[in-house]
Amino acid sequence: MKQTILYLLAILLILQACNKKNVASESIRKVISFNLGWKFMLGDTPRASIESFDDSAWPFLNLPHDWSIEADFSIDNPTTPGGGALPGGIGWYRKTFTPPAADKGKITYIDFDGVYWNSTVWINGQLLGQRPNGYISFRYNLTPYLKYGQPNTIVVRVDNSQQPNSRWYTGSGIYRNVRLVTVNPLHIAHWGTYVTTENISARKADVNLRITLENNSANLRQAQLVSIIKDNDGQIKARATTSVTVPKDEKIETTQAMMLNQPQLWSDTQPYLYTIITQVIDDGRIIDEYNTPLGVRSFAFDHTKGFLLNGEPVIIKGVCQHHDLGCLGTAVNIRAMERQLEILKQMGCNAIRTAHNPPAPELLDLCDQMGFIVQNEAFDMWHKRKSPQDYSHFFSQWHERDLTDLILRDRNHPSVFMWSIGNEILEQWTDMNVDTLDLQQANILFNFASKMNKDAQSDDLHVNSLLTIKLANLVKSLDPTRPVTSGNNEARPVNHLFKSGAMEILGFNYNHNLWSELPQIYPGQKYIITESTSSLMTRGYYEMPSDHTFTRPERWDIPYENPGNQCSAYDNSCVPWGTTHEHSWQLIKKCDFLSGLYIWTGFDYLGEPTPYWWPSRSSYFGIIDLAGFPKDIYYMYQSEWTDTPVLHLFPHWNWKPGQTIDIWAYYNQADEVELFLNNKSLGKSSKNGDDLKVWWRVPYQVGTLKAISRKGGKEILVREIKTAGTPVSLRLTADRQIISADGTDLSFITVEVLDTDGYPVPVANNMINFSVEGNGFIVGTDNGNPTDHLSLKKPGRKLFNGKALVVVQSNGKRGSVEVKATAEGLKMASVTIKCK
Repeated sequence: MKQTILYLLAILLILQACNKKNVASESIRKVISFNLGWKFMLGDTPRASIESFDDSAWPFLNLPHDWSIEADFSIDNPTTPGGGALPGGIGWYRKTFTPPAADKGKITYIDFDGVYWNSTVWINGQLLGQRPNGYISFRYNLTPYLKYGQPNTIVVRVDNSQQPNSRWYTGSGIYRNVRLVTVNPLHIAHWGTYVTTENISARKADVNLRITLENNSANLRQAQLVSIIKDNDGQIKARATTSVTVPKDEKIETTQAMMLNQPQLWSDTQPYLYTIITQVIDDGRIIDEYNTPLGVRSFAFDHTKGFLLNGEPVIIKGVCQHHDLGCLGTAVNIRAMERQLEILKQMGCNAIRTAHNPPAPELLDLCDQMGFIVQNEAFDMWHKRKSPQDYSHFFSQWHERDLTDLILRDRNHPSVFMWSIGNEILEQWTDMNVDTLDLQQANILFNFASKMNKDAQSDDLHVNSLLTIKLANLVKSLDPTRPVTSGNNEARPVNHLFKSGAMEILGFNYNHNLWSELPQIYPGQKYIITESTSSLMTRGYYEMPSDHTFTRPERWDIPYENPGNQCSAYDNSCVPWGTTHEHSWQLIKKCDFLSGLYIWTGFDYLGEPTPYWWPSRSSYFGIIDLAGFPKDIYYMYQSEWTDTPVLHLFPHWNWKPGQTIDIWAYYNQADEVELFLNNKSLGKSSKNGDDLKVWWRVPYQVGTLKAISRKGGKEILVREIKTAGTPVSLRLTADRQIISADGTDLSFITVEVLDTDGYPVPVANNMINFSVEGNGFIVGTDNGNPTDHLSLKKPGRKLFNGKALVVVQSNGKRGSVEVKATAEGLKMASVTIKCK
């Protein structure tokens, strides 16, 4: 009878807790941001790990923090232009904090979402551990070393001095979020739930939840586990209760099953999310609570139909994304990531490949909420190196732990559809003139692999295939619900990753000429284009004739130079292993068996300035430039990938007398486009066959170009481009004029120069100086120019092809911030951002 009363009381408490906002998280499991109030010093100070070390001269800062982005770009930095031409080095972080005396007897962890790289952590002078991988999340237990009610000091050393260690910009420091987590001794373990769904229909879905409980107390513990599924209106839709017994100092796993009636499905167009709230109840008290995201969706990859989501064919229209956020560097900011995804979504993009490393967890949260199909990638290299000091030095010791932690952390995200175990791994081939595994290691790999590949024969499988099987099996042991793939630039069957038989989807990087032949080369397999295109573009720069494709460099290992170090925005410039955007998409449209593609890349990124080297310091591959300004090709995708009416006319109309200019137009929802120059028709044009644009060759005259799209003779859209006059004033346009006063929210402000008629001057390159007053500060400036060497943190920036960007951050106080822009000889401009 007593147990029944206690059980009913527990259920009552659960219902009360579920209907009181933040009650559980505040009083049961404490998760607090640990980002504020760190001290930092750049340079190696070995005694800084000692608790009593005097750090009074060190400056304060808040996390996330990327120290590299603060510097000017320089060819002298050992990262090289490939790594962004910004410094690495060694940095130390220290923070003093006082845990409440009431927390004594509880367990306190510190969670790092990512530190780049080679981090070492101490608490009160006690070494907690080291983690070389700069992209992986990790946790330390602080409990044995804490002094409750007294000051404690956490110290982190970050060593990014061994360079170059990457083919792109990595950033340096504690560049992702840090949290302090305090729980009762009996609690749900780190990344301790795993949700799957099956038997999905319009009527119901079966939801299965695995829960890992950890008991750090000195006694065996018995408890109730109650899980509740809530919809996004907070209504309870399903419930499960389980009794558990957990021995002291042990972990146990238990399972729960729930039926969700009339589920709303998650998709790329309607990403509906539920939340599973799991509570641990001991003697009628809720002693822990843990939330798990739930998106109900079914999917399949088919060798003839491509990708199916909830039973319907969906083309994966994706982009590859590196992790930097332009002028913010790699320091994680949710609004900056959200802005990038918003721009991509408006283009019609529905998928992200996390090239070539585990992403920040907040990116996946956003992808869950916004409807992106994510290929989550683990490694850019295995044993065989690509850069002199890269992760290959740590792969043997750390790959199992790193891959395990990635899967455990991210397997509940409904946006994650694939695991990639590697990008262009050099183990695709037999001999790359590097060390190979010895016979003993090879035998270990074979024995491991053969457990899941009964037909494998040691004589048939190279050690690289065995390693592939090992990694794939590790993924499948942790998450059997998602397929394993990899990005391969070796498309022939000699590829050891393909020969392993472990790739559930064959991923192809480039090799466009083979796409149509894949069903014949690999019959019955499933296919995804993991990386494509690599077209080269600079926003606002045009190279003619536009109907000629410029291949640059001539070959990947031949240096290329061109005055100005820019690339044409006509979609007529690409690398020798790639092709144009138009050609890639034409091929996808013809191949129903292809699940889709991930374009290289969505945004320009710092580092890897192909086809150039210094003085370039960032990439030309993006559909959108580093500042977040779309290049013209953006509108080709928008015309093909969305229902938004599109008529995009380019380039600008400020040229020299006597020039002949190629005029392009991307359009949709129309039969034809007619072009006018100063009200005189230059003729009508329609897309023929596979064409995705129309174009004209026009002798330049000062005036106005006008394009009209029509369908069945009816006017659909009109676009005009005018010859801009002399610059006279500035204009500031904020993406949002109201931001949160939370200390992290951002407003991205576009800067333009206007002529006397208020028309933007597309060739302006004026130097703009910025200042702010009020409750915010300038966190970065940019213009999208891959050759600009001024630090992206400076409060001044030249316009590049008519545009620049200033980013303002809330300082955590309510009020407003006024942003002013001035330039010599021009009328100033200002904009006020409210912080609420």
